[in-house]
Amino acid sequence: MLDMSIERGDFWRRLQAAVDSPFVQAGSDACVAADGRWRIALADLPDLSIGLLRLARLQVKIELISMDDAAAAAFHARFDAYFQRGGG
Repeated sequence: MLDMSIERGDFWRRLQAAVDSPFVQAGSDACVAADGRWRIALADLPDLSIGLLRLARLQVKIELISMDDAAAAAFHARFDAYFQRGGG
């Protein structure tokens, strides 16, 4: 599971490029790949507060189905690259 500082709407906007495959969204909390090879579920986490700054947070559970190690590593690398933000 991942703890991501991101708003739900922004997550869904970025996801299409991150997975580069069609998926079906099941409400605002989950989606499944059209080919059934992965599922993603979201859960709200308390906002992260740093002084006056507040960041929305989501718990993201990614389930990979019938993927070999190389395909799983490629999926995670692409997902991470598309959700990566600036920083050091």
